[in-house]
Amino acid sequence: MSSDGVNTGRRRFLVAATSAVGAAGAVGIAVPFVGSWNPSARAKAAGAPVKADIGKLEPGQMVVVAWRGKPVYVVNRTEEMLDNLPKLTDELKDPDSQISLQPDYIEGIARAIRPKLLVVVGLCTHLGCAPKFRPEVGAADLGGDEWLGGFFCPCHGSKFDLSGRVYSGVPASTNLEVPPYSFEGENVLVIGIDMETA
Repeated sequence: MSSDGVNTGRRRFLVAATSAVGAAGAVGIAVPFVGSWNPSARAKAAGAPVKADIGKLEPGQMVVVAWRGKPVYVVNRTEEMLDNLPKLTDELKDPDSQISLQPDYIEGIARAIRPKLLVVVGLCTHLGCAPKFRPEVGAADLGGDEWLGGFFCPCHGSKFDLSGRVYSGVPASTNLEVPPYSFEGENVLVIGIDMETA
């Protein structure tokens, strides 16, 4: 019965083809479903946590991460940057961050969970402009030898050090805000979830 042999071969082909189409359909359904677990742009703007890979952030570099529609500056500070922070105490309005917005677990002049990694909202506390990252020491347009690196707001001239602390004699009244944040492992920064609840 040669027709049975043909039917068996055909049956195997149809089963294999149907299985392949079914598997492709399952993947097609699963991908959007799994993708829906990630927060939408609207959820992120409303305050959903945002993760950032900081593993490749070189010393002295800054990256900007969007959270709640705001820029968050993440700076990998060098030893020199950290060593310069205590030298500015007399130049600042709030060197100990007594009146500034920051979580309770952020303390000291580094204003960070990990001293080398600064995480601040990149909006000037005067009128909300975005300060420029100016890490170079001795910038002539920012005070020469007096400038030890930091952030400069081009809108009205407010200056902040490399901990986001505001200088005296500028329009901004408080230090840059430190958002709630925590870490997942060594290289993933989570903005929007407090260290204490992580």
